Amino acid sequence: MHDVRHGRAPRAMRYLATAAAVLLVVAGCGPLDRIGIGGGGDEQTTAPAAGDGTNAEGEATPPLAETGTSAAAELPQDPAGDAAYAAYYSQQVAWGPCDDSVDGPASLECGTVTVPKVWNDPSAGDLQIAVTRLPATGQKQGSLLTNPGGPGGSGVDFVAGSAQTLFSEEVRGAYDIVGFDPRGVSRSAGITCLDDAETDAYRAETFDLADPEGLQAAEDAFTELSAACEKNSGDLLPYLDTYSAARDLDVLRSAVGSEKLDYVGYSYGTYLGATYAEMYPERTGRFVLDGALDPRLTADDITRGQAEGFEEATSAFVESCLSQGSDGCPLTGSVEDGKEQLRAFFDSVDAQPLQTDDPNRPLTGALARSGLLVVLYNDENWPLGVQALNAAMTGDGSTLLFLADLSADREDDGTYSGNGTFAITAVNCLDHVGVADQQWQIDEAAAVAEEFPTWGPGFGFSQTMCDLWPAKPVREPAPISAAGSDLIVVIGTRGDPATPYDWAVGLDEQLENSTLITYEGEGHTAYGRSGGCVEAAVDAYLLSGTAPEEGLTCS
Repeated sequence: MHDVRHGRAPRAMRYLATAAAVLLVVAGCGPLDRIGIGGGGDEQTTAPAAGDGTNAEGEATPPLAETGTSAAAELPQDPAGDAAYAAYYSQQVAWGPCDDSVDGPASLECGTVTVPKVWNDPSAGDLQIAVTRLPATGQKQGSLLTNPGGPGGSGVDFVAGSAQTLFSEEVRGAYDIVGFDPRGVSRSAGITCLDDAETDAYRAETFDLADPEGLQAAEDAFTELSAACEKNSGDLLPYLDTYSAARDLDVLRSAVGSEKLDYVGYSYGTYLGATYAEMYPERTGRFVLDGALDPRLTADDITRGQAEGFEEATSAFVESCLSQGSDGCPLTGSVEDGKEQLRAFFDSVDAQPLQTDDPNRPLTGALARSGLLVVLYNDENWPLGVQALNAAMTGDGSTLLFLADLSADREDDGTYSGNGTFAITAVNCLDHVGVADQQWQIDEAAAVAEEFPTWGPGFGFSQTMCDLWPAKPVREPAPISAAGSDLIVVIGTRGDPATPYDWAVGLDEQLENSTLITYEGEGHTAYGRSGGCVEAAVDAYLLSGTAPEEGLTCS
């Protein structure tokens, strides 16, 4: 098995640090992302929300939950020219050696940047944003900031572990590659909720949301989590929205000495990048948004889109598995047969967890689903997924448990090196809002479970759970145009399970000055893993500003 532990992950596994256990993995809005879901519904009900107040038949959907106001969305003037923020914008990063928690090349440097905790009230205190850079190896033309997704992914660890393989020698020669932990994440005043043992127990729980008792049990568990997060980090929870993170990003731009922000964002990082471009179009430089999230989507739209995306990815995975024959694949028959066998396996583990190489941690249904789900991010990982399934379906859940732990930043000693398990919920419950009506949530969850039976039973009730979160949503679904920006390159992958291709098409259509690159492949995102065409076009854009060919499609 590859060594894919945190900080040493090969390119094919680089997104595992922020993958969720069951729900809305890297770009969505599900607070149940760390609670395993079993069972499913079989009642045909309402059609999906379409992001514009209507369902697929054009019928009106119930109102969305109420939203508040972000402390960072609207300010009296551009903070870069406001004397109240002068101390933040006059900073320069004092780069120095990284501490032992950052596992990267010898040339890597680390530092911090100070930002206001509450953007519309600088007197309310400060936060320290952790940053790292891989210095340019040639004639430097600027700093390229990057975000790996999540929300909740550590950009410090991302650059430390993956920048040398993700970015070409030419790009690394021309740019300092700069990563950062967004506010509330890991080293940047990372929120805390549960201790390590409690986190283990939380991730292992499985609930049948189609059953009223199962749904209530899930709500009870989430209520306990919310209370713990409020107790330990309640003063920061209202200020972790993406508007605030985008304001921070502009301070980072200034602190590294850039007049315009050059940026590569993956998955949730596209939402952060698009938000920045909308707020600061005149300071938007060379922007690449890969695996895009459409900002017009409600939480329910995101739920349905990801349920469908992972269902389609599972079909492709099962087809690949079956092509190996019975000697390599534990599944048999047609693709649908194989998917039914996979669901039956999950059900069996719900009923009787499997033994693993840790006698104190059996593989539950939640952990089994998490372990396989993370494999679907990249078709290069499918052989590992087949290996893990082979072992689990013959009684050994150790490899699936390993993969599930990898997705949650759990180390071999039982500690957690990141807080993505909780940061993803904290950000998403602020950023995305769903239908308020509880019966609609129940009906929609049942419909999604029926249409997408492998993953749909666990993709639902986002707003139901966010209603229990201490901090209420501060953003409504709305288009982003970034009027007046430089060219923005959007990338969409046809077989992307976590950020479906249509979302990239949608973002490209909204942006005033953008172009779309299409990757005809499987897996989440394309730049740095597609193997040539995408990389060549993006590198030419980053290095010389050359616009990709209009309508470029790569395979």
